Amino acid sequence: MHPAPRALRRAVAAATTALLATAVGCAPQPEEKASDAPSGSAAACAKGTLATRTSGKLTIATDEPAYEPWFKDDKPANGKGFESAVAYAVAQELGYDKSAVVWQSVPFNKAFAPGEKTFDFDINQVSISDERKKAVDFSSGYYDVRQAVIALKGTKAAKATSIADLKGLKLGAQVGTTSLDYIEDVVKPTRDAAVYAKNDQAKSALKNGQVDAVVVDLPTAFYITAAEVTDATIVGQFENQGGTPEQFGLVLDKGSALTPCVTDAVDTLRENGTLAKLEQQWLSDAVDAPVLK
Repeated sequence: MHPAPRALRRAVAAATTALLATAVGCAPQPEEKASDAPSGSAAACAKGTLATRTSGKLTIATDEPAYEPWFKDDKPANGKGFESAVAYAVAQELGYDKSAVVWQSVPFNKAFAPGEKTFDFDINQVSISDERKKAVDFSSGYYDVRQAVIALKGTKAAKATSIADLKGLKLGAQVGTTSLDYIEDVVKPTRDAAVYAKNDQAKSALKNGQVDAVVVDLPTAFYITAAEVTDATIVGQFENQGGTPEQFGLVLDKGSALTPCVTDAVDTLRENGTLAKLEQQWLSDAVDAPVLK
């Protein structure tokens, strides 16, 4: 046989290549493992280039006033207090230095209410719950917390040693908090709980004898009794319900593209020991209290 002309050989080769490409394209391809496939989060979470509310800035919200020991001197931007320090540590993990952080005042209840948010994330002792997750996203938990009862020294409430001892008392807590949930769901008092818009109002009610005791998270209880209502004492703390610890989480808009990035940042801070160090620095006084059963 005579060798095929060069042009004919090129045409046949091209046709063969096209047929092979078609066959490969139509053949079932092996599925990529989730762990091997690029998730897209690396690009989406590139440090300092997140799709934040304001380009190049990270907007963080909290309530006003900003209470100790979570914040210091009612100034979230000073980096002092546990939550202020955590907020800046998260910001740094996301690639934003202190000068790129913008603080915003948002009432506690509004932070996790339905509706579009004006912040990138909120940090304000907001406990993660399934009910709240219907309206907002949460990061992973940055602090494991218990709720505690405060009463004035020498009162009947101060002598309580069990949940049963609290049932006949007038108890108070801030609206929308797990502190209030513990009163209603765990104590189940015979008298309706007094509900306040701010912890300051609950503390005033305790001082004035309008309530027998108030419920707050344990670190706040230690600060209140040490610095704000010094004639009050911590009656005790509640056990965690359901076998899993109550945790505070950062609040984000529902379906926010930032949620996985912020969660990764919190997880990193937990794993590398930063959260533990900040807790020791700012919350070391809140070490223990009797458990109410």
